[in-house]
Amino acid sequence: MKATDKSPASKQSALRKASLFYLVFVMFSYTTGGPFGLEDMVTTSGPGITLIYLLVLPFFWCIPVSLVSAELTTAMPVEGGFYRWTRAAFGDFWGFLSGWWNWTASFLLGGAYAVLFTDYLVYYFPMTWWQHYLISLLLIALLTWINVRGIQMVGQVATALEIFIFIPIVLMVAIGFAHWRFNPFTPWVVPHQAPFKVFGVGLALGLWLYSGYEQLSTVAEEVENPQRSYPRALALVVPLSMAAYFLPALAGLASAGHWESWHTGYFSNAAGAIGGTIHGHLWLGTWMTLAAMVGNVALLNSTILTTTRMPFAMAEDGYLPQTLTRKHSRYGTPWLAIVVSAAIYALLAWQSLAQLISVYIWLRSATTVLTVLSAWKLRRTQPALTRSFKIPGGRWGLLYVVGAPVVMALVALLGSDRFGLIGGVIAIVVGPLIYGITRFGGR
Repeated sequence: MKATDKSPASKQSALRKASLFYLVFVMFSYTTGGPFGLEDMVTTSGPGITLIYLLVLPFFWCIPVSLVSAELTTAMPVEGGFYRWTRAAFGDFWGFLSGWWNWTASFLLGGAYAVLFTDYLVYYFPMTWWQHYLISLLLIALLTWINVRGIQMVGQVATALEIFIFIPIVLMVAIGFAHWRFNPFTPWVVPHQAPFKVFGVGLALGLWLYSGYEQLSTVAEEVENPQRSYPRALALVVPLSMAAYFLPALAGLASAGHWESWHTGYFSNAAGAIGGTIHGHLWLGTWMTLAAMVGNVALLNSTILTTTRMPFAMAEDGYLPQTLTRKHSRYGTPWLAIVVSAAIYALLAWQSLAQLISVYIWLRSATTVLTVLSAWKLRRTQPALTRSFKIPGGRWGLLYVVGAPVVMALVALLGSDRFGLIGGVIAIVVGPLIYGITRFGGR
């Protein structure tokens, strides 16, 4: 049975909408959060290539995706965002895949962020595996409650977390530049490293860092004046994200050096080396470690917000059980979709992030490609849509925002390692199978 269309925009709720100010912080916390996580690029690809990736990749990935998101959000500011854009452009099958791939991609990272937070706690408070898991579950439960309260509270929490993160990062950059001792671009690539690791794995990490700029479109109906707010938020967040990655990496490599020691969590070591000691304590290193912990909380907080609207929208369209459309009587949020998603994150809260990125990037690349292709398709099939923001450059501009992400996605997928290739293909193929099951089941 063909999925039914419902108009979520016509539904009344008690939802308190987010202003541009909170949207910027929520968007930044989802797409970036801080520089944490890029350290492995340095030892996988090399310092020079890492810095070039951080500067160049946005022009082939997040900038074109942001332009597409800005145009389509102003044209179709609906709950479910890019899922509904894809469905409007290419029909039920591809629309379903866009939503399903996005939702299942969140499974891979939602629990991992909670695990990373608890991993940092182990440095201060040794714990058994069940204590570790329990703390991860408690964090997921706390952020689930915050998300049930609505996007405005999520935005307030995101703002407080990001301000705490910004301060040590700014201090590290300032002190690092003042103590510049090494050439941060040397060596360009890791000596004697396999080419697929230098360019493929490093590129996958880079695309992961700069992914997610279309994701906040899923909560368009929860934002004040989305046609105006989204383009402005994207214009602020994209350069801020580039600076948040590039400047700390440049300052750390230039002042602390030791590129061969850069692995997950090394920003704390670099900050400690740069900041020195006060009363025998590495004050900046300790602060940076706390910032990394808080960064994972911010990422999980915004991940729950953006991805849990997907099962809600798909349930409204008849692909998932209708119970997932239930909204909280007081807060107006899709509370059951939030709780179900969080429960799946909790079940996977024993996985490590590093093992999952190579599979995640397949799902993220697939949804991103469908999103940018939707901009091209809707220009042809629905030219009369009111677009208060339009991708600049005419046909050439449209070719750029569609072609650049497609090429980047293909390059990254071809450069996948064996685990990412097998896991990614399996994750992609599951989507059409589930679609067939939903159709056969009469949805």
